[in-house]
Amino acid sequence: MKPTLLVLAAGMGSRYGGLKQLDQLGPNGETIMDYSVRYAIEAGYGKIVYVIRRNMEADFREHILSKYIGQIPVEYVFQELDLLPEGFTVNPERVKPYGTAHAILVAKDAVKDPFTVINADDFYGRDAFRVMADFLRQPQQPNAPQFAMVGYRLENTLSENGTVSRGVCTADEHGHLISITEMTKIGKADGIICNTFADGSTKELDGKTPVSMNFWGFTPLFFDKLDEMFRDFLTAHNDDPKSEFQIPTVINYFLTSGVATINILDSDAQWFGVTYQADRPYVVERLAHLQ
Repeated sequence: MKPTLLVLAAGMGSRYGGLKQLDQLGPNGETIMDYSVRYAIEAGYGKIVYVIRRNMEADFREHILSKYIGQIPVEYVFQELDLLPEGFTVNPERVKPYGTAHAILVAKDAVKDPFTVINADDFYGRDAFRVMADFLRQPQQPNAPQFAMVGYRLENTLSENGTVSRGVCTADEHGHLISITEMTKIGKADGIICNTFADGSTKELDGKTPVSMNFWGFTPLFFDKLDEMFRDFLTAHNDDPKSEFQIPTVINYFLTSGVATINILDSDAQWFGVTYQADRPYVVERLAHLQ
């Protein structure tokens, strides 16, 4: 069995100022997605599935899919505002997609094996793909499903050019995830890392705290709950055009229900990304010196 890599590439890149998924940052014109696919092939993944927007399709086919002909099976699915369950309509004020959990849901028919979920615009490092592929190839107990995430230290995931959103994790003594909290305005000032909440209050965070960079490993069981939870989300939040159905919401369901155990995998991989346009020179320099 070879796992599938699911690449979330439908984000609009509003803070970055363009379609950063297609930005050629590597020394030979590589996108960050190209490095992820390269490392996935090396780690033994058997298929790549991209989640994109319809208005990206022509550029995507020309600049991304054409690179992998004969290397690995590749397909893509669309994440659009009108992909809703029967009985629901799009809030006319909504502009952005519904979130990362919805992006996974739209790929349900394309993913049949254990799979990894990543962001298109994050560089995760070669070792992260290796440890996750090894995990996903392990036999599963039918009554005790095991999911996983690769954890990164918070202090190694910040941007010098603005605040970032991170899934802040707590773990037990066995390395199993206990909870994950989405914090949307994390920054560092005077050597102190803090998250600022909507009401203006702040919380200081330990730089060594593990955070989710959306590098997840699931079995297809994960899809079974998504549709129901997305319906619940729309019922409760469709009046808010900025609300998002995010992966941590689904993860917390599995944690509190006890349906699955989620392992935090150790890796020596280094993360970096392009949240803002000002991050670009740093990323270009890092990619130029990769071994």
